[in-house]
Amino acid sequence: MDAILQKLQREFDLKTFQVENTVKLIDAGNTIPFIARYRKEMTGELDDQVLRAFYDRLTYLRNVAARKEEVRRLIDEQDKLTAEIAESIVKAETLQEIEDIYRPFRPKRRTRATVAKEKGLEPLAEILLAQALYEGDINAIAQPYVDEEKEVNSIEDALNGAMDIIAEVISDTAAYRKAIRDMTFKYGILVSKAAKEEQSVYDMYYDFKEPVAKIAKHRLLAINRGEKEEFLKVSIEAAEEKMIDYLFKQMLPEPKSITTEYVARAAEDAYKRLIQPSIEREIRNELTEGAEEQAIKVFAANLKNLLMQPPVKGKVVLGLDPAYRTGCKIAVVDETGKVLETTVVYPTPPQKKVEEAKEKLKDLIRRYEVDMIAIGNGTASKESEIFTADLIKELGREVYYMVVSEAGASVYSASKLGAEEFPDFDVALRSAVSIARRLQDPLAELVKIDPKAIGVGQYQHDMNQKRLGESLGGVVEDGVNSVGVDLNTASPSLLQYVAGVSGTVAKNIVAYREENGKFENRKQLLKVKKLGPKAFEQCAGFLRIPEGENLLDNTSVHPESYQAAEKLLEMTEYTLSDVRTHNLHALKDRVAGADQKQLTDALGIGLPTLRDIVNELLKPGRDPRDELPKPILQSEVMHLEDLKPDMVLTGTIRNVIDFGAFVDIGVHQDGLVHISQLSDRYVKHPMDVVSLGDIVKVKVLDVDVKRKRISLTMKF
Repeated sequence: MDAILQKLQREFDLKTFQVENTVKLIDAGNTIPFIARYRKEMTGELDDQVLRAFYDRLTYLRNVAARKEEVRRLIDEQDKLTAEIAESIVKAETLQEIEDIYRPFRPKRRTRATVAKEKGLEPLAEILLAQALYEGDINAIAQPYVDEEKEVNSIEDALNGAMDIIAEVISDTAAYRKAIRDMTFKYGILVSKAAKEEQSVYDMYYDFKEPVAKIAKHRLLAINRGEKEEFLKVSIEAAEEKMIDYLFKQMLPEPKSITTEYVARAAEDAYKRLIQPSIEREIRNELTEGAEEQAIKVFAANLKNLLMQPPVKGKVVLGLDPAYRTGCKIAVVDETGKVLETTVVYPTPPQKKVEEAKEKLKDLIRRYEVDMIAIGNGTASKESEIFTADLIKELGREVYYMVVSEAGASVYSASKLGAEEFPDFDVALRSAVSIARRLQDPLAELVKIDPKAIGVGQYQHDMNQKRLGESLGGVVEDGVNSVGVDLNTASPSLLQYVAGVSGTVAKNIVAYREENGKFENRKQLLKVKKLGPKAFEQCAGFLRIPEGENLLDNTSVHPESYQAAEKLLEMTEYTLSDVRTHNLHALKDRVAGADQKQLTDALGIGLPTLRDIVNELLKPGRDPRDELPKPILQSEVMHLEDLKPDMVLTGTIRNVIDFGAFVDIGVHQDGLVHISQLSDRYVKHPMDVVSLGDIVKVKVLDVDVKRKRISLTMKF
């Protein structure tokens, strides 16, 4: 087992077979959702989150190994590869350590040291650095290197040039840089000061200090943003004396020689001019990367929970995109999301045509038997909510409303995809359709939007966009595949997140469907252009055909296991007809009562696959989101002014960040439950207690109507 696999085994606390098999599966081009769902026996049932972390770490370690080989080759080509350097390359564990080793050998731009070398001062630098002379005159030693033609006009020039060379040697020593980097992390203080005399959201950071080792990641990102917007000047104050003293201990022998003073001056210069600024940049980059990774994790967890919000199935929905001057855009969609009618009403200022708007909407609600109204939470949302609550009172039938996050709806509306889907619609009308569909099936609608535009993170625009995109794309992929996709109704936007299906193949699936009618069975996928056997293997289990020829096509049982599923039914005295009529009451007991080893051997599958098949047969077409708490529907409206301390309310978690959670309690302005108010026990991170979409009970602590701030607690 090679070093990388051993390291992965230790870090992830896995068995040898899990590591070896997972790497083989990844290298064979299998997708993470496919491996997580259909290769459980090989991986020891690793879930998609562990597999993605494993994949990222495997990629990093392979990059480290490749860079080691490259650096070794580059140094060897200069005939400077010693046994000591080769050993240090082998021992290096991070890309930063490898770059430190390569630093002295990397081609340099012109520096003070390279200029000094061009002037022939390297031999003098070597004499000074050796510190072997205990008597004599330093001027006499430096005099031979004075050469006006080379612009070394004095002994002082010669000594300064030699010290420049020594400073660069010290700066390029990997061990010194590593030690100073570690000490800076341990003792350094991150300092931010006001860059301009102007009030801003960064006031609290105008005179701020916090140890580098302890700074909270969300504060670091806020400081970085303040610096980027030129409100802050940021630096790291290191224990300078401690660092220079460390270099003296490494460089200055006892007893001191007549050249020791010059080496000491060079060491001090090396730290102040070369090492400290470089280490500060490296540490700030490292801190930022760590903070970004944390923010990406928070964003990813929030996005996952948002995507997995329970759908409101089988309901006709009226989508209302609020606005003032331009009016509220209205779209009615049927149970399948098909647009039935659109219009515009003007119940909000400045027009305030409330009665006219009510009559229009009453007509739509009556004609299309609308069950629910979805209101976007943007501009004029509160006025629209009040209008809707009043309207519902006048209907004489049960209709509920829900305020829906419209984050990213405008991005979708103005996108090429939005234009392709509704070429004849105004941009705002597309938003109304999107808002209605978000209530019906959040996942199917949100996949049409760049995950970064959905707005359930913090500082997402400040971080590495490529890394953020990869992480969030993985979250969407895992969400889509865990739910499954209806092959006969899914849009290309949804299909392209199915394991093994590219954007092109997604369009080809829809084109095949339009040309040949509905898919009758999964095997027909092989007739789709550019969808070959490998892609079929990856995607087939995640694509559902609710009314297909084979009942198993509406389950997550993979076609490779159909034979095993049918044999299992036969061995337990059931048929596919029993599956269709949900008449499998004793299936679990019969499977549990059998000899598991004999049963799995007879079926040719492992125990995890057997469990999955049993669960699918018991609930064909199961949507895992159906088991989650349903969204809160309303018919009355509350105002910020209605809130009083100690009121107990039910709300929905809308965003989870490092310092707490924002809760929608139905007053347009989300309230904040600070991390200290989430639980009676110590909470390391809010995500340990709550998730986006959770329905929670909260108590009002304080309401600041003027600043529109609501403080809540979950401790009561």
